Amino acid sequence: MYKLIAIDMDGTLLNNAKQISLRTYNTIQDAKSAGIKIVLASGRPLEGLRPYLDYLGLTGDDDFVISYNGSLVQRVGNGEVIHQTSLRGSDAKILQKVATQLDVFIHAFSTKGDLITHQHNQWTDIESLLNGIPVSETDFQQIEDNDPLIKIMMVAGETALDNAIANLPAALRLDYTVVRSAPYFLEFLHLESNKGVGVAHLADILGIAAEQVMCIGDAENDHHMLKFAGLSVAMENGSPETKALADYIAPNNDQDGVAVAIEKHALQK
Repeated sequence: MYKLIAIDMDGTLLNNAKQISLRTYNTIQDAKSAGIKIVLASGRPLEGLRPYLDYLGLTGDDDFVISYNGSLVQRVGNGEVIHQTSLRGSDAKILQKVATQLDVFIHAFSTKGDLITHQHNQWTDIESLLNGIPVSETDFQQIEDNDPLIKIMMVAGETALDNAIANLPAALRLDYTVVRSAPYFLEFLHLESNKGVGVAHLADILGIAAEQVMCIGDAENDHHMLKFAGLSVAMENGSPETKALADYIAPNNDQDGVAVAIEKHALQK
């Protein structure tokens, strides 16, 4: 019996219109009624998850959310922080210099949820639109070294980001958790942050064993939680690397894949 289901958002729970289908909504309500803890696990900040948490009824003190790719885990109702890690202004300066060398843009989230960019660009505008938060342009070299930043992202078109990843200094992967969350987003997190860590912290608090956890995702930023889960589910629209980690491949995000996975493996319909 699965007691906790952690679900990625973009490309997984949301269809290509950025909506939760009626079948998926109803299936999640059935799972909640069966006593299964449903948790959204996303690279988005809480502000970008709030409309979906409200819609699904995941807003109480006994509801939890994993945001910023596992850098922040908290109760939804009262905001109590269960787990949090952050980077620093000094990291932003290092990564901004590398981004300039690789000819890509960069932006970051402060621990207050502010979205800042070193230089205005269309990819940061996408982030702003997805999460409903404004952008401010800030010279990263002027950020205080100890100012906390919850995550930093290199952003660019898919081809440009492919090239940046191919030429990324190897040392950065030793200093940060580096995950690609979308074709145009490459995320840098605290070395001890990822969705797997977030799910593990939450499961421990709830007294739920890893074997009782189902995780559903589609991209590289989901890999850590898929490896942690008792049952790992990848979407058919996921990357080949993601699907290779999965115990079960669900239909794509436009074909109610999340609902199918939950019905089959948790509700046993």
